[in-house]
Amino acid sequence: MVEVKARSHRKVAALLNNAWREVLPRAFAFLCLLLLTAHCSLPNAFAASWTRQPSGTMAWLHAVYFLDQNRGWVAGSNGALLRTTDGGGSWSKVAVSKDDLRDVYFANQEVGWLLAQRDVFKLKANERASYLLNTTDGGATWHKVFIETTDVNTRFTRMLFTDEQHGWLLGETGVVFATGDGGAHWLSQRSASRHLLLGGAFGNSGRGLIVGAGGTIMQSNIGSAWNLRSAASDNARLNAAAMVGNFAWIVGNAGEMFASADGGRTWFRQRSNVGSNLFDVRFIDAREGWAVGAQGTVLHTTDGGLHWLAASTETSAALERLCLVDRDHVWTVGFGGTILRLGESPAPRLRD
Repeated sequence: MVEVKARSHRKVAALLNNAWREVLPRAFAFLCLLLLTAHCSLPNAFAASWTRQPSGTMAWLHAVYFLDQNRGWVAGSNGALLRTTDGGGSWSKVAVSKDDLRDVYFANQEVGWLLAQRDVFKLKANERASYLLNTTDGGATWHKVFIETTDVNTRFTRMLFTDEQHGWLLGETGVVFATGDGGAHWLSQRSASRHLLLGGAFGNSGRGLIVGAGGTIMQSNIGSAWNLRSAASDNARLNAAAMVGNFAWIVGNAGEMFASADGGRTWFRQRSNVGSNLFDVRFIDAREGWAVGAQGTVLHTTDGGLHWLAASTETSAALERLCLVDRDHVWTVGFGGTILRLGESPAPRLRD
């Protein structure tokens, strides 16, 4: 690997001068902060490939979550729930529900959550359209948790957790519910939007973001009161967000991307160089991140999103969700039972 020597103060100043002439002031500030947080050497262009892992299902996989480089879960349509203990070398099915599983999260190897949605055409009278499933024994048993919304037809779309105790639920008509006691109670929070909410993220500073349809971007400093921030047009559909400290990124349909250097207060556009819908974005640190979307789209950046490069995945399946443990352990899942891992997949372990 070729190491790049640290630039002199004079070269850095010249670089920043060029950036000032070429980009908007907010983009310039973003670049400055990236330089201040950069290491003395920069990584080479990422060359590792994506390999497909055998899922054993054709379900549309909506979510993936790994506790570490070995233990992970994938959730999808028609109750598809898979688990692995060998980094995805082999996946086993877990029977828990026949409803669509839209999201999965594990706080540790024992405590986990699933977000389930019922088929709208099979709903019974006064039956809630969405519910949660909770396990405290590593997925051996699950029990249903119903959220007391004013409308039983309210559908939740996404879960956000920062730890075992603190979590948020997002959904239709701008609903936001939160728990601060590990899911024992879920309380409605004030939302500044009536649009469908689709994703969000929290940074280490405690700042949070929620995004959705209608160009919705809501920001909160403590995750309790959500305030609208302007960036996208009213007809934009924003699907996911990522945060690292005060840096934040948003992706949406038609390849739209936005970035912020102040925790989501102000935003500027980034160029994805693709026109496909982007469904998820994740960052390892302030510089390196991934985004995935329709038609097998996988994008990678090593400069905070100033430049995005397309990665080859040899799939045309829509990729819906990402999970990053570290830069060497990255997974994405999507349509047709697709599970991809960055780099070579481990050999499956023989079962007893």
